[in-house]
Amino acid sequence: MLTPCVGRDDVLERLRLLLGSHRWVTLTGAPGCGKTLVARHVAAASTTVWVTGHAHPTAAILVTACLDALGAEVAPGDSTTSALKRALDGRDLLLVLDGVDSIDGLGEILDEVVEDAETFRLLCTATTVAGRSHENVLRLHPLPVPTAAMPLEGPAVELLLARVAAAGGHTVDIAQHDHTLRRLLRASGGLPSLIEQLAVQIALIGVSDVAPVGTMAQAVRGSYDLLDEDQRRCFRRLAVVGRPVGLDALADICEVSRPAAVQLASALARRSLVEVQSDGRFDMLPPLREVGRELARGTVDETGAMEGLLRWVDRTIPAGYFTGAGDAAWLAEVQLVAAAVRHAAAHDERRPEAYDLANRAFSALYTAMRARDAVDLLEAVLDSGDGPAGIGSQLARRAGICASEVRGTYEGLRLLDRAEQHASGLDDGARSLEFARNAAIRAEMHLDAGNLAQARSDAERTLLLGQRDPYVVRQVRRTLMDVCVSSGDLAEAERLGALIVDAPPADELWIALSARTLQAKAAWEQGRLVEAESLALYALAKAKELREDRIALLADVVVRLVTRRPGEPLDVDIESLPWAVRVCVQLQDARDLLAAGELTRAAGRAADTVVLADSAKLGRDGVEGRLLVADSLMAMGDPTQARPSYLSALRRAGEVPMPLRAADALDGLAASAEPGTAAYRQLTGAAAALRVPRAAVGRSRPGVPYAAGSPRDCPPTWVASGHLTREGLAAVTALAPGEEPEVTSPLGVLTKAERAVAELVAEGLTSRQIAEQLFVSPRTVDAHLSHIFRKLEISTRAKLAALMAEVA
Repeated sequence: MLTPCVGRDDVLERLRLLLGSHRWVTLTGAPGCGKTLVARHVAAASTTVWVTGHAHPTAAILVTACLDALGAEVAPGDSTTSALKRALDGRDLLLVLDGVDSIDGLGEILDEVVEDAETFRLLCTATTVAGRSHENVLRLHPLPVPTAAMPLEGPAVELLLARVAAAGGHTVDIAQHDHTLRRLLRASGGLPSLIEQLAVQIALIGVSDVAPVGTMAQAVRGSYDLLDEDQRRCFRRLAVVGRPVGLDALADICEVSRPAAVQLASALARRSLVEVQSDGRFDMLPPLREVGRELARGTVDETGAMEGLLRWVDRTIPAGYFTGAGDAAWLAEVQLVAAAVRHAAAHDERRPEAYDLANRAFSALYTAMRARDAVDLLEAVLDSGDGPAGIGSQLARRAGICASEVRGTYEGLRLLDRAEQHASGLDDGARSLEFARNAAIRAEMHLDAGNLAQARSDAERTLLLGQRDPYVVRQVRRTLMDVCVSSGDLAEAERLGALIVDAPPADELWIALSARTLQAKAAWEQGRLVEAESLALYALAKAKELREDRIALLADVVVRLVTRRPGEPLDVDIESLPWAVRVCVQLQDARDLLAAGELTRAAGRAADTVVLADSAKLGRDGVEGRLLVADSLMAMGDPTQARPSYLSALRRAGEVPMPLRAADALDGLAASAEPGTAAYRQLTGAAAALRVPRAAVGRSRPGVPYAAGSPRDCPPTWVASGHLTREGLAAVTALAPGEEPEVTSPLGVLTKAERAVAELVAEGLTSRQIAEQLFVSPRTVDAHLSHIFRKLEISTRAKLAALMAEVA
């Protein structure tokens, strides 16, 4: 329940009216005048996203915090400001930026966002204004204080008496203390925060003994002086930490038991020195925090608070580098953990501890698929300076893994180079082992990108380098197995799988379960459906049992693939997943929709995966997505539109290479051809020539009935060594015309999907409205707009609409 906003009825009404007629309102006033409380009351009636400005000192950090609060994410190659525009565009919500004073460049960014993103509203609280064109200002004045000629009543008096009661004081006799109360209220200047502190002091020592104060700092110090020593230490240390903390962390920060922490926090809350948040954590308003930090400066509390916080982190996160479940309780306070680790990293003598803690936090973050939190934490430690060589190499490598998942497949290579810089300080044997581990991750990155030849080369080299480390050997065998499944080397995949799943150590179970899912896919490719289902279900059940969320999600995808029926919904927010996992899930969602006959939605979901896969440089998923787009078009009865997608999938499948997916594309092209013709026989024959040597099977898909061809019907130059040749691709392209002619206008650089988005932008539609019309997600529309803006070298929807009008 919100604290009553005494005496502010007129301000609340004016602010609501302003927000009803203007997109951006800044509520400004002196520190302590109650801006945050007024904003909370107004925001309570709206769908609100709240971001606390004082915790984010730069515009870039604040924009990122807004994206986090909105549940949005920056696509690879995109800017945070562009991502924020698209995250807000078309959404009926109120974005509150509380306490955004003196952040350089923020006003310009907010003005641009309000200009380009429609429908959302923005409320800022600050002691200053930005002075931008879209900004409307409402000044919050102090509460009126009764003059000598007026009765002792009104909002200032009401607030004072209410807070005295809340702080546990006796009823104040207004007539008896008339003169003193007037003197105290005049000294407060009508600032609600000052009045509250005076009320707390009255409750503790009585009206007559309270001294008038004219500043917030004086009032807080007056309340502080009335605390006992344990409460004072708690106040100082909470101020030093500067973030919301739970009771367990508070106990370590104050070096007391948990029951004692409860008593301390309650005492400070009664005295209006801390706020109790809805999740039970404790925080301070910025003016109080400033006083607390000033009181702590130069004392043992300045370091003791962070020492205590580090003790809490050390006690809370896993002790090992390879343990941590996705349901770990401390993940709810990951920002507090990050603050402690950053503090340690900022001091040379504590940096090794920061490296150790960040490395221990990784496994739980990664298992919970919180790759962005992980890379932010690990990079902050790496940027602070070099740490211990061995831990530093592992930490940088792990940061590279996460960076590749949230910023694009190859974005982690720079961090792998950093890992090798750390490893250079090790002895020859340890250095070789670290290089082998880094090479294993490079192989994974090439695998995700669809560069299977390089992935295979790096993996095989890693096996030679890392023979002394069973973990590296098992991990890189899993990578090689994945390469083999994708490239159709199913017999080799089976051989590797047997080596991986044989009695793995406890910290390698995730590798064995991942290998089980690959065994299931290989069995499915060869038509062993019962075996495939059994393997996939085992991996799914075991991953759930171990809380290996990532493996469970990927195993669920394989279960749905091989059984052709939706599984039980997993408790996961798809939009929050790392790119590589999200695209896999969306691909299977599209298959499920297609099988259920929801053709338009299937096409939209498949288009989503193509855009996301291309943005994140996930080459294999891009092939699968194009096949699904084409299959959806075939199911809709539009083979003319399907052929270009099949040809695009065929080309990309040849580049990866993914010969079995190339065979699927040939099946689709054959289905769009006239049965019994030479072209039809050649296409089905080529598909058979790709499958037969691998003992793989073809199968009917919605819109694409399977017709078994004979390898004898495949022209001899089309397939060599089990792969489609360039000559074969050229011949197939000639047999299946239908690609769109090149467009010569400035918009010719846009794809068909991007052009469709651009046309709807020109009609004035928001991202959400466009998504509804095209049956895709708003995130896909955002990604298209990001690509369009980069290609056309523009930055706003207005410029895009103008350009569309020019070429119409």
